[in-house]
Amino acid sequence: MLKSVYGTDALQVAERALFLWNNDPIENLIIQNRKVILPIIFPALEKNVRNHWNQAVRSLTLNVRKIFEDLDHELFNECLLKFQEDEEKEVEIKARSEAAWKRLEEIATQKAASDAMVVAPRKALTCSASG
Repeated sequence: MLKSVYGTDALQVAERALFLWNNDPIENLIIQNRKVILPIIFPALEKNVRNHWNQAVRSLTLNVRKIFEDLDHELFNECLLKFQEDEEKEVEIKARSEAAWKRLEEIATQKAASDAMVVAPRKALTCSASG
C-alpha cells in the first residue's frame, strides 16, 4: 500500500505519505526495516522524482530518497540498478509488442487485399441469397 500512495498523482495523498518521515517513530520503523521497504517503494520514489507534476512532492521524494541513500548506500544502489534493469526490460517488451502488432496489421492488410481480389462464382451468390 505504501508503494501505491508514494506513487500516486494525487497531491494530498502523496504529500501525506511522504510526511510520514516527519514522524520519528514511523521513520525509525521504516529505517529498521529498510531492507524490506526500500525495494518495494523504490520504483515509486524514482517515478515521483522524474515525473510527478507537483514540485513539492518531487522535493519531498528527493528528501526520502536521500535518507535511504545516506543510510544504506549499497542497498540504495542495488535498488537503483534493479529499477534501471526493469525499465530496460519494459522498453524491450514494449518494442516487441509494438513490432508484433505492426506485423499483425501488415498481415491483416495483406489478407484484406488478397480477399478483395477473390471473385465468388455467380452460382454461389445465388444459392446463398436464396438459401
